Amino acid sequence: MQPRSARKHTILIVDDEPRILDSVRMNLELEGYQVFEATNGQEALDQVRLRLPDLVVMDVMMPQMDGFEALRELRKFSSVPVILLTVKADERDVIHGLELGADDYIGKPFSPGVLLSRIKAVVRRAETPPQAPAARVLKVDDRLTIDFDRHEVWKDGEKVQLRPTEFRLLYHLASNPGVVMTHETLLSRVWGPEYRDASHYVRLYINYLRQKLEDDPANPRYILTERGVGYRFADLSSASPGDLTSAR
Repeated sequence: MQPRSARKHTILIVDDEPRILDSVRMNLELEGYQVFEATNGQEALDQVRLRLPDLVVMDVMMPQMDGFEALRELRKFSSVPVILLTVKADERDVIHGLELGADDYIGKPFSPGVLLSRIKAVVRRAETPPQAPAARVLKVDDRLTIDFDRHEVWKDGEKVQLRPTEFRLLYHLASNPGVVMTHETLLSRVWGPEYRDASHYVRLYINYLRQKLEDDPANPRYILTERGVGYRFADLSSASPGDLTSAR
């Protein structure tokens, strides 16, 4: 029986340019990945349903159904990690892709080394959830509770729906209340060392968390900004070690 660690990861490459498909396939197969292809957004959706890949690498600019629309439809039925490829350097397009549920983006043209590095980082994040501390439930205050073991967040008795990356970011902040976490530290711990210079990821996902956790995101109570440095999870009196309890 093949060891689990030796299992080939499957990657779906979606692009309407045969030259890019061939190049990416060759480089990834040399690294031991199992690769299959799609040439448009609709075909990509069909392939995800049929083959259940570990990762999708998808071009944005495609005829019929572009990458943004394909991603929007994909997120209705799958949480598979997605890396977008785009010739556009406009930050608005990058943010749009991340808001639709992309896990990363790479600008064209790109080197095989950069693509491989990002693929490894995204796969590693997807397969390595944050390790729960010994105390599994953090009662931040009488309104907000974080269950590290179940990867659940509750506010005012209602479950807050967080994406995996959002929870990972919250985990590292809430596990260190009162401690300033630099942009570089958060990028390295949440996304991986390959992302140390991508500070816009942190800003974007901090905004996502505030929209979901704060009553007034512009004047946050829980996730505080340390200008020019990073972010800090508020060390509220009710979030003392005595309020860390086991859910079991």
